[in-house]
Amino acid sequence: MNNSLKGTVAIIASRITAGLNVNCTKYLLPLWITPMGFVTFRLLFGTAFFWLLAIFDKPDNSNVRDRIKLMILGAVAVFGYMSLYAVGMSYTTPVNFAIFNATQPIWVFVFSVFMRNERVSTGKILGIVLGFMGVVVASLASPVHDLAPNRSLGNTIAVVSSVFYSIYLISSSALLRKIRNLVMLRYTFLGATLSALFFSFFSDISAPMFTTHFNPKAIAVFAFVLVFPTVINYLLVPIGIKYLKITLVAIYGYLSLLVATIVSLSLGQDRFDFFLLFAMLLICCGIYLVGKAEGSKV
Repeated sequence: MNNSLKGTVAIIASRITAGLNVNCTKYLLPLWITPMGFVTFRLLFGTAFFWLLAIFDKPDNSNVRDRIKLMILGAVAVFGYMSLYAVGMSYTTPVNFAIFNATQPIWVFVFSVFMRNERVSTGKILGIVLGFMGVVVASLASPVHDLAPNRSLGNTIAVVSSVFYSIYLISSSALLRKIRNLVMLRYTFLGATLSALFFSFFSDISAPMFTTHFNPKAIAVFAFVLVFPTVINYLLVPIGIKYLKITLVAIYGYLSLLVATIVSLSLGQDRFDFFLLFAMLLICCGIYLVGKAEGSKV
């Protein structure tokens, strides 16, 4: 398997798990676990797992300065993204959240142009515009849900969370040039966990599914979130970052929207219409054009 294909397979798999995470998170919050409890448990589990993997990993190839950078990145970007993700999901519907969280390619493109002097090409701009048009069309097609306490607030938080994740993508892309995947994950998750533990002192981290309202189904869904969207997803993303251009990695985030939408429709959480189909086609065309314009790292 060549590097381009390896990166593509990794990032597609990661985006599928991220899409499923949208529906799982909505199911769990806030009835079975609080947003901060959800984030704290995810980060503790991920940190423990990545540090256990260190037993089988090669010697750490980072220096003290690198580790500090990684922990700060985790404390700000990873924790910021996960916490905003959980809070935002508590206010809006799965499809709506996925739609507005799918603005990541726009922020990555903007940051890359101004911070890294990323080359601007017609194909890349057209692909991002088509993808964004798909997001807008999907937003217009999405029905209003009485179950969403505050859609506007939740959608706004989704956009802000996408900014934090874009910062993570760009920063980790630079760090992965000299630091291995597992080293980066160990220290970013450690930094994020320290942030979560600090804020947990001021927040409710209760999980009724384990105590007052024991629920095996909710626990099984949460276990899926811990293993796949938390561990597997974050193991796969650095592979995509390593072998693909960062804007292409970000635009594959639109696949999470498609997965979340399909699952929501299958579960009867949303209704299908032709606007939604048109939005999906625009998003897929956007992914193709950016991929063609970006090429792959060699």
